[in-house]
Amino acid sequence: MVNAFGGKELSSSRVSILGAGRSGIACANLLHRLGAQVFLSEIKKKEEIENLNELNKNIDTEFGKHSEKILFSDLIIPSPGIHLDIPVIEKAKEKNIPLYSELEIAYCLIKPKLIVAITGTNGKSTTTALVGEFFRIAKEKTVVAGNIGYPLSEAVQEIDSQTVVVLEVSSYQLELVEKFHPQIAVILNITPDHLERHQSMKNYSRVKARIYENQTKKDCSIFNADDEYCRELARDCPSQVIFFSRQKKLDEGVFLDGKDIVVKLATNYYSLSPTLKIPGPHNLENALSAVAISISAGLSPEVIVKGLNSFNGLEHRLEFVREINGVKFINDSKATNPDSVLVALKSFSSPIILIMGGRDKGAPYTSLVPLIKEKVKAILLIGEAEEKIARELKEITKIISCATLDRAVKMAYSLASPGEIVLLSPACASFDQFRNFEERGKIFKDLVQQL
Repeated sequence: MVNAFGGKELSSSRVSILGAGRSGIACANLLHRLGAQVFLSEIKKKEEIENLNELNKNIDTEFGKHSEKILFSDLIIPSPGIHLDIPVIEKAKEKNIPLYSELEIAYCLIKPKLIVAITGTNGKSTTTALVGEFFRIAKEKTVVAGNIGYPLSEAVQEIDSQTVVVLEVSSYQLELVEKFHPQIAVILNITPDHLERHQSMKNYSRVKARIYENQTKKDCSIFNADDEYCRELARDCPSQVIFFSRQKKLDEGVFLDGKDIVVKLATNYYSLSPTLKIPGPHNLENALSAVAISISAGLSPEVIVKGLNSFNGLEHRLEFVREINGVKFINDSKATNPDSVLVALKSFSSPIILIMGGRDKGAPYTSLVPLIKEKVKAILLIGEAEEKIARELKEITKIISCATLDRAVKMAYSLASPGEIVLLSPACASFDQFRNFEERGKIFKDLVQQL
């Protein structure tokens, strides 16, 4: 192997991987297959780990702790969810042991035709999936991977020089990149999220900007012109910049004009008239960004319109579950921050019974007040953040403490009238009561089906 990390080739390196989530297991398997001496360390107990059966049985492991055995390594790969200030990582920094993300390792092992990398606080998964659909319609060999649930490490073997790789990339993954270099980089938006880790919006924004730090003038970056942080980052971007906007007509870029999407660039000027199946103004923004990406990659207007017209959206993102006696149940479990809930509330005109709560991520909930006053009949609270949410949203609508999702669903059904919506849009992480947002959404759907 020619890719060197920490002064050694991976095939002869001792590598410690922290975290036995999906990306940690995928990275461990990949490096073991390449000949590295791999050690996987997980703070949770062994019986708490799902998908552990996917881990190669010859890989050395520890569970229930992060021991100092980690420090006998040539490099360390922390999984995205692991904070970089835990004691063993602080000691690794003192010993100058290199730290890399799984994304960085996998990137250095592929040479595809094109890499499109998409980040942002909200809309990443939908936009990534939509862009992947465009490339498939264009008959390109396409891999959709990254934070969307399919780690790049797991996809390495299927990527060759004819493959287009479309990646959803999180701020956690970008913290530890060095060579990562997508030809098309996208920042959809930057709103308060993960502040318990990044501490400030300035830090959060700076980490997002790492998506384009290795780009050149030959590359392209796409930004949301309606987002102040995106506009600021675009000023320092080393590559060609394309803006998209839902709110205003641009002198140059991709924007909305009535119901039409206008492409107005130096080499292209035309309108598209798609019929979107995915609801809400946020999905218009996702569509605009996807159009900008596709134009940058040379896809035809015909392919783009076909993709926009056929795309049905993703599970757990404003997903219609069921209608019972005129009451619609909507699963938006992926809404793990207040800004995502704002997006959801804007998507509906009917009165809403809103299920919120989970593990607090540090952002205030007060930004929801105007839309809750306007649209929400009652808020049903679950999980650890109940008290904080109730305190910040008090006296603007009826608030009921339910503690569990089971109780909240039953309470919502008893309160709802025909024509109203029961919306699970938690504004919080799921880890207090569920393994992930997918499990939370699945249980919500199961509970609704049992009504």
